[in-house]
Amino acid sequence: MTTQQEWKRPIPEITGETRPFWEAARRGEYLIQQCEDCGQHQWYPRGFCAHCWSRRIRYVKATGRGTVWTFTITYQNRTPGFAEEVPYVLALVELEEGVKVFTNIIGCRPQEVRMGMPVEVTFVPATPQVHVPMFRPAR
Repeated sequence: MTTQQEWKRPIPEITGETRPFWEAARRGEYLIQQCEDCGQHQWYPRGFCAHCWSRRIRYVKATGRGTVWTFTITYQNRTPGFAEEVPYVLALVELEEGVKVFTNIIGCRPQEVRMGMPVEVTFVPATPQVHVPMFRPAR
């Protein structure tokens, strides 16, 4: 599992639009975007609202809690950084704010993951500056 091992996966690329997200992740906060005009939340970061096309969007702190909407257990992956971690869970998690995010489920055996399972965010250090959010079973 990634949590205690040296990070071998590719390091996420930080861009102007995603910098606030990654800076918050390093502090242990999970941010998503919210439109100041229609109030809708969205994920992934972008420069406009995916619902009403407004450019008045801001980052807001999410609760970091959600449920597994769907998932798959990966048993084979030859990609460096991922091959060493099989089996692992790739999941679509629905956050309490209503947006869905792709993530890994860690902190339990892959066979224990279930649709509807409550999960919470945790941050895995890839480098001292980049902490990658993943989800674990809620406590």
